[in-house]
Amino acid sequence: MTDPIAQTAAPDLLDEPRLVVEPGVAARFTAVAEPVLQAMGYRLVRIKVSGESGCTVQIMAERPDGTMLIDDCEAVSKALSPVLDVADPIDRAYRLEISSPGIDRPLVRRSDFARYSGHLVKIEMAVAHQNRKRFRGLLDGVEGDAVRVLREGVKDEDPLVLLPMHDISDARLVLTDELVAESMRRGKQAERDLKQSLGLAPPPPPHAKRSDPKKSNAPKPKLNPAKPVAKPKPTNTKAHRLAADRLRRGDTDLSEGD
Repeated sequence: MTDPIAQTAAPDLLDEPRLVVEPGVAARFTAVAEPVLQAMGYRLVRIKVSGESGCTVQIMAERPDGTMLIDDCEAVSKALSPVLDVADPIDRAYRLEISSPGIDRPLVRRSDFARYSGHLVKIEMAVAHQNRKRFRGLLDGVEGDAVRVLREGVKDEDPLVLLPMHDISDARLVLTDELVAESMRRGKQAERDLKQSLGLAPPPPPHAKRSDPKKSNAPKPKLNPAKPVAKPKPTNTKAHRLAADRLRRGDTDLSEGD
């Protein structure tokens, strides 16, 4: 029912098409930027052309594992800027901005909905589903060509809805504490992997395993109260003192009671 993201190979993730694409001017930037990103090992997430404070072209990209570091953004900017200058997809000056998708990121691929199953999402449909265009709830993975969503605050009807992927116009994660914690874990692991690949950090030993945050945060087991711990026997009782007195008097019959 739910597609396990770990079972999908990285090359498949890199070639995976987007479900949500940009129209108009942004589409012209997409035609130029997407092949360059893919050749570098990145995936295009979203392109947004904004007219605020001049013209800004924001290109969101990521690695196939969903991470995007500052060094990645700089590498993409250096590679993409000259290509866009030659292609000239817009007839006015603009400022190029390369960024990660962010924590409350847009979901644009099938694997995105599988990867973030269990997190809160808001979805807007291009075609109304059950007389509604906006949905908010917990992602429950994908089923066929539909996204499973458990709607919030539903009482008199089934909270589970199956939203056709090809009818989704916009889907975005909702910022929660759980989402922030997961994003931080992914970012730290990606940074460690990058340093190791560049030789800036020693590789992990062969026997090392990556820690499981859920296990590391689990409470430690407590002692079973039904099984009392044996106490050490006393060593300074009346019997001990009497026996010591007999030894001092030279009495060797230590079997005499007190």
